[in-house]
Amino acid sequence: MNIDKPLLKSLLIMADIIEVRDPYTGGHVWRVSQYAKLLATKIGLPKDEVIQISIAAYLHDLGKVGIPDDILHKAEALTDAEYAIIKTHPSIGGRLLGGHPLAELVASAANEHHERMDGKGYPHGLRGDQISLTARIVSVVDAFDAMTSTRPYRKGMAAETALSILEKESGTQFDGELVKQLNKLGVSGDLQHILGHSADGIPIITCPHCGPVIAVPRNTKDGDIIYCRACHSELTLHQVGNTFESEMTGMTDDPRNLEPRANEDAVEDVLAQI
Repeated sequence: MNIDKPLLKSLLIMADIIEVRDPYTGGHVWRVSQYAKLLATKIGLPKDEVIQISIAAYLHDLGKVGIPDDILHKAEALTDAEYAIIKTHPSIGGRLLGGHPLAELVASAANEHHERMDGKGYPHGLRGDQISLTARIVSVVDAFDAMTSTRPYRKGMAAETALSILEKESGTQFDGELVKQLNKLGVSGDLQHILGHSADGIPIITCPHCGPVIAVPRNTKDGDIIYCRACHSELTLHQVGNTFESEMTGMTDDPRNLEPRANEDAVEDVLAQI
């Protein structure tokens, strides 16, 4: 597949920096990308198309750069006015990518991932096959990851529960055949190595003080120090088997420790498939 890797890497890093604004979505775009790759493979798409869909899925939330932090971080139910603002992020993402050299590969996922099969989605009210296959795949796996991930107002659901909810919305909100195939992946256990991870082989950890997700680098060692950007806690990591537990050591006000950083391991995972 002939893609300018440095150009693509700049987009992937931008997607990660945008994601870091929300401390509860660590690894979301990587997981959506990996789920999309599995689902595209499951339905028999050729390798180049699978890779394109995986890349587009990683970039689907670029438009959230235009959503104010107080709305992105709100733990309570959104007002109608706030929800209307949230609903602008697909259009913003579509416009951001509109003139980009890679737009043809990735823009539909950003612009259409909240459309619905019954035409009641946004921003354009597209229906059925009017929605690109890429966006239909991203829509299903984006919802699955949202339901299985912890948020300020609820714990993440079990995969089986999320899949059953998708099944209930099959044919109305989501493409029925894609839901069916994702269920098969769930039953066979093929989603488990992605669930609860921020990159390949890297389980997510949470801040013991305030709860947000912290993506740890692949080369993390026992005793390393990390920082929670939400509550500014300094944390020591203790290795337990294949994952880490975090322990508070104090607070920090050093902006160098709290600056947003891209999930470089996840970016490299995506680039490695090309």
